[in-house]
Amino acid sequence: MTQKMKAIRYYAPHDVRVESIDVPACGADEIRIRIDACAVCGTDLKAWRHGNPRIKAPIVMGHEFTGIVETVGSGVGGFSLGERIVMATSISCGRCDYCRKGWSNLCADVAPMGFSFPGGMAEYTTLPARAIANGHVVKAPAHIKPEHAALAEPLSCAVNCAANCNIRPGDVVVVVGAGPMGIMNACVAKMAGAAKVILAEINPQRLAQAEAFAFDVLINPARDDLPKIVKDHTGGLGADVAIVAAPAAQPQAAALELVRKRGTVCLFASLPADRCMLEINSRLIHYGEITLTGTSDSTPGHVAAAVDLIASGKLPADKLATHTMKLEQIVQAFELMESGEALRVVLKP
Repeated sequence: MTQKMKAIRYYAPHDVRVESIDVPACGADEIRIRIDACAVCGTDLKAWRHGNPRIKAPIVMGHEFTGIVETVGSGVGGFSLGERIVMATSISCGRCDYCRKGWSNLCADVAPMGFSFPGGMAEYTTLPARAIANGHVVKAPAHIKPEHAALAEPLSCAVNCAANCNIRPGDVVVVVGAGPMGIMNACVAKMAGAAKVILAEINPQRLAQAEAFAFDVLINPARDDLPKIVKDHTGGLGADVAIVAAPAAQPQAAALELVRKRGTVCLFASLPADRCMLEINSRLIHYGEITLTGTSDSTPGHVAAAVDLIASGKLPADKLATHTMKLEQIVQAFELMESGEALRVVLKP
């Protein structure tokens, strides 16, 4: 008899089911893991609410997962039973021009877990051959708690952002948006050596949550003059880096006013496809020689760096993984996220 497991499968908007399905097979060039934690991403929430044409439904959801190696295919080397792994879960092709240049996060034929391959909201998942061949499977130290290891994938996106912004020791960094990804970006900026981190958020509940992280300055731009306060904290110059983790056009367009000459603005959050246009002051870019960049996803190298940050104990992981729930509570997890009460909800099979 085929062994069964519990899994969360996505069918359509508002149609997410906890089902009993077959434990996936493991081929000679694959690895099967026993999952012990999978965090719920904002992308999962958006798919539940609005759908996502990239998802090959029905499919097991989840891409922020960790687990223990349970089966190693006969053709796979370098992995042993019992090892903890995480993943750079947007699996690259390894052949396109972007992959050849080391930008696997921008792969022209990307195939994410939970979208193209069954994901981690289940008791087991099988890691595809192309993920193993292209280095997307990353080992994590055994002492890391599962609910913390599950943060490696989202944290890796903030690691990528810090690299794109070239954050250096002594910099002043402004992060706009105090959702989970905004807070992770602020944490990574601090760990990268930023002398001062200014976090801006219009939601009072989110701002109150951020008080637990001991950032240098917390600001509500709906109440306070953000550009003026940033300049007051930087001798009138502006920040070295501004990271916009708020998925709204107004703060993205206004971020150019927060940085000094030769500063960097990073658009970390994406906008809806039908409302993605910005009106910006090009003179600020031209005369200030400002760098305007974006950050999308992460590479295996960024995931490995995120694992190191978590393993070091420098990341306040307990404050980020605010709720632990069962697979059967996926809808409640979505509701907690929508309410703003949760930062990261971690599901444990």
